[in-house]
Amino acid sequence: MEQVVIGVDPHKLSATIEVVDRREQMLGSGRFTTDRAGYAAMRKYAKAWPERVWAVEGSNGAGRPLAQRLLEDGEQVVDVPAKLAARVRLFDTGHNRKTDAHDAHAVAAVAVRTTSLRVLRFDGELEALRMLTDRREALTRRRVQTVDRLQALLAELLPGQVKR
Repeated sequence: MEQVVIGVDPHKLSATIEVVDRREQMLGSGRFTTDRAGYAAMRKYAKAWPERVWAVEGSNGAGRPLAQRLLEDGEQVVDVPAKLAARVRLFDTGHNRKTDAHDAHAVAAVAVRTTSLRVLRFDGELEALRMLTDRREALTRRRVQTVDRLQALLAELLPGQVKR
């Protein structure tokens, strides 16, 4: 069976996919939620094509959680930069109007046409460091918010006091 490319336009709550062959003929498409049930449904749908490569747009940004899940499950995943997908969408459609279906098609087209895309590998240590960094940033933001609220409350309790 011929290898197919599954272009993925990931979002926080959903992922739109388009399956294309090496001639960019669409073989299937769908929209799935990113919860466990939606992810399982997407994987089940993709099993119709045993020789597959997942092309995820922005796998260092919004697509990172989905790309990591796919890698954990032993799938082959490549990273498609958003700029390349935007160029393909513009040239293929003649306009730059964004829809999830157009984005998924553009991501798949980039993966078919470009041989130098970065192939992702699962790195548990790197993912743990990213999670720790994200948590530290969240705690820092929360601390700043707490200090700001405390200063506002003190200003209300002690009128006429100036922040030094």
